[in-house]
Amino acid sequence: MQNPGQKYRPFNVVRLPDRRWPDASITQAPRWCSVDLRDGNQSLAIPMNVSEKLEMFKLLCQIGFKEIEIGFPSASDTEFAFTRELIEKNLIPEGVSVQVLVQAREHLIRRTIESLHGAKRAIVHLYTPTNPAQREIVFGLSKEKVLEMAVAGTKLIRELTEALPQTQWQLEFSPETFVLTEADYALEVCEAVSAAWGASANKKIILNLPLTVEAGTPNTHADQIEWFCRHLKNRESAVISLHTHNDRGTGVAATELGLMAGADRIEGTLFGNGERTGNLDIVTVALNMFSHGVNPHLDFRNLPQIREVYERCTRMTVHDRHPYAGDLVFTAFSGSHQDAIKKGMDRRNKIGDAANWEVPYLTIDPKDIGRSYEAIIRINSQSGKGGVAYILDREFGFDLPKLMHPEVGNLIGKYADSLGRELSPKEIHERFRRDFVNVASPIELLSFDSKPNGKESVHCTAEVNYQGKTMTITGQGNGPISALVHAIAGQGWAKFTLRDYRSHALSAGEESAAAAYVSLQSEKGETVWGAGVDPNIELAGLKALVSAVNRLPQK
Repeated sequence: MQNPGQKYRPFNVVRLPDRRWPDASITQAPRWCSVDLRDGNQSLAIPMNVSEKLEMFKLLCQIGFKEIEIGFPSASDTEFAFTRELIEKNLIPEGVSVQVLVQAREHLIRRTIESLHGAKRAIVHLYTPTNPAQREIVFGLSKEKVLEMAVAGTKLIRELTEALPQTQWQLEFSPETFVLTEADYALEVCEAVSAAWGASANKKIILNLPLTVEAGTPNTHADQIEWFCRHLKNRESAVISLHTHNDRGTGVAATELGLMAGADRIEGTLFGNGERTGNLDIVTVALNMFSHGVNPHLDFRNLPQIREVYERCTRMTVHDRHPYAGDLVFTAFSGSHQDAIKKGMDRRNKIGDAANWEVPYLTIDPKDIGRSYEAIIRINSQSGKGGVAYILDREFGFDLPKLMHPEVGNLIGKYADSLGRELSPKEIHERFRRDFVNVASPIELLSFDSKPNGKESVHCTAEVNYQGKTMTITGQGNGPISALVHAIAGQGWAKFTLRDYRSHALSAGEESAAAAYVSLQSEKGETVWGAGVDPNIELAGLKALVSAVNRLPQK
């Protein structure tokens, strides 16, 4: 650990001083290929059974994948049977190509082509070991022997598929592992395979360049892809495909830079399930494009339902902080974040949904992927006034005056801190109602009546219960609230000044109810707020006044 240089070597990079990819941008969706049913399935502790694979296949088709790697049919009878079931039961939608993986061995290739009899569109994915560690340590093969295997396997696939013209065939070739293979040798093998297939602009070959083991930084991967694209003969005859893993935690970045470097196609899995640290997460890459205004042509409008099927079929779980799909990715606990999100959402409500999306801390609108606003802000002891106000507004219809936010936020924050956990919206609402709304002690308003007393004056008579005693009080003012202020002040129960009054119809939680908010200042300069709720908007205001009086510091 003190000197890793004695054991590990830096990654070998290609020389590309005039690289162009840093100035490129992603402006259109690539061809997508899901490998959930093959690469994803082989990485599961308990592989999917046939019914689970069928459900996942249907889900992938619904999302919009046109290329789906369904398995390794020469590897087992189960894989072979699954391929046959899809074809014989006509379960493959029009326009969808099924893809199968095979090594460059004659008996495996023949078995693979047999599994695809009757398919309308099929991709045969051939791979050979090209990087030094695999060809020498694992297989004990020379460069020449690997090249010979790749060409022989390609020629056999061509011969067998040309005898089955009812299927639209495409060949995919992977030099395994491209990222660790000498660049000139990987190019040599790919060009030899392309020639053996007879690739042309009308008969393209997919050249898949796997980052099966993520060994370098994303920029070095982009250099390799650009170098390959620039040196490949007859570039127009090939579809350059990426297949990244996540060993260094930068699989998404490597893919995005690889697209900028000239790649046309992406292989990956939903939520990045794959060997070791996982395959490329297609959901993240697609929604990253979406957030920049690029249509990925994959349908993630109901991402929670997609996640539910994925978790049930694979027995994997999506992390709470997983991009876009995690439970907490649209959630803010921090007070400053909550305040910024609330302001952004309030502004959007005013200008309308047709405007460009611009809400602080949220890169996309949660509604676009089937998420709701309900979980955007959640409250714990780290939360602030804006978050609490957001919950009370969005969930329960209380549009608190801005000057009231600190007092309510501080009380709810102390409550969360005392419990040492997050508060649910229901708990926030209940605590707010208990401490601020229709507070009835020591003063409880039992009845109220007011009559005009001159042009600009109102006289009120109120029946109240004060500290257990029922009594009638009277007062006069320029309106009902002002009259009650003077009635209460006349009893000497509290000294205060009315500072603010607001009211509105409740938009949620209460039927035909109104909410009102009153701010008072005590004789010592302290400000308190009270709230009232009642079907009658005038009574809501009077109850808000009484609540505020009851919340004044006691003498």
